[in-house]
Amino acid sequence: MTHYFSKMRGGAALPPQPALRLVAIAWLGGFLAIAAVGLLTDASNMPLVLGSFGATCVMVFGFPDLPFSQPRNVIGGHFLSTLTGLAFLSVFGPHWWSMALALATAIALMLVTRTVHPPAGSNPVIVMLAVPGWQFLLTPTLLGAVIVVAVAVLYNNLIKERSYPKYWL
Repeated sequence: MTHYFSKMRGGAALPPQPALRLVAIAWLGGFLAIAAVGLLTDASNMPLVLGSFGATCVMVFGFPDLPFSQPRNVIGGHFLSTLTGLAFLSVFGPHWWSMALALATAIALMLVTRTVHPPAGSNPVIVMLAVPGWQFLLTPTLLGAVIVVAVAVLYNNLIKERSYPKYWL
């Protein structure tokens, strides 16, 4: 039992602090992506903003080389997780246990399909709390994720030392 608790102490050193240039690049990328989603929401009168897109911006602008940050993972992860949330909502209703089942199933589906995107893990919870209709899968989820990825592709490739994405499918 002592070994179990000793594993909780950590012990690894903090990761190095990023250069201020990388912080500024991530800041501007996040600003541009959420500004684009917000502006297009206002212009189109369609909901395109999803709370989990903030965390997506952390991934695609702060850590664009990670597998979790690639378009396949961003779009596929958001789509699958929202679809799972909506399916569980439709079948079981908005209960704590259906929310837990939806989240667990979304994790499993993202792992099996190799579309893991950690921010998308919050989508089943968002679905259960907001209780939206099936249109939520298209707007804000799918269209919003595509807009964030489009901004990430355009912006990240303006930076000399970046090449984004590493892969699409």
